[in-house]
Amino acid sequence: MHPNSGLSLITAIFLMLILSALGLYIVNLSAVQHSTSALDLQGSRAYHVARTGLEFGAFQAIVNASCPATTSLVLGGALADFTGVTVLCVSTVHTEGTTAKTFYRITATACNQPAAGACPNPAPGANYVERELQLSVINPP
Repeated sequence: MHPNSGLSLITAIFLMLILSALGLYIVNLSAVQHSTSALDLQGSRAYHVARTGLEFGAFQAIVNASCPATTSLVLGGALADFTGVTVLCVSTVHTEGTTAKTFYRITATACNQPAAGACPNPAPGANYVERELQLSVINPP
């Protein structure tokens, strides 16, 4: 019997363990990157849904010279997974000389898991995405 007869078996087992660990690390890294990419896409969608809410609020303030305190919008099409955007509007009137100007502060919050049809969700689930944007509008300019 040779003194080194079991060394090659131990070396082979050690290499298999190292390669298995490396394979598991690569699979885990790939899953994390896929999840991160999906959440990034959802974040971009949430941003555009919130912009839609801001545009709605600005339209109400400029064209209709009023905006409701709270509005929930439901969107369709490619943004249907964002089942709602909540638009908040606060108006204040300031007088400059003899001219009264109305300032509107519009806040749009979009999320993919609204609570009772409104965003933000105080108790979100996994993969929750939310974006909040604000805009100030003066009418008349």
